[in-house]
Formats: sequence, C-alpha cells, structure tokens
Amino acid sequence: MATAVFTSSYFSKEPAILRRVQAAAAFLWLVYGVLIHSVPVIVANVIVTGVALASSFRMKAVNARE
Repeated sequence: MATAVFTSSYFSKEPAILRRVQAAAAFLWLVYGVLIHSVPVIVANVIVTGVALASSFRMKAVNARE
C-alpha cells in the first residue's frame, strides 16, 4: 500500500502536494516498521515523513508570498 501511495505522488502537478503524498507513503512505511518492530525502518521513515511535510509547508509559504 505504501509503495502504491508513493507511486501515485508522481501524478501530482503541484510540488507541495507531491511532497504531502510522499509523506503519507512514508508514514505508512513507518506504521509497517512499527508492526514488524524494525527500528531502522521506523527511524528512516520518521525522518522522511518530517522532511517531506516540512518542505511541503515551506513551499506553500514561499508560493503565497509570490
């Protein structure tokens, strides 16, 4: 499911939406990591989710100023 969500991000026309969809996919991978008790999967996807969300909101703020 996470891979399908990530793949769908390539159909996004707006960069901020693309990053939010990618954050959603990373969150699903994070849940998977929790279910299988895999610390590396959890840590990696906490980072990816955070960066994707932060950059999506930063892009929105930059676009609003233009």
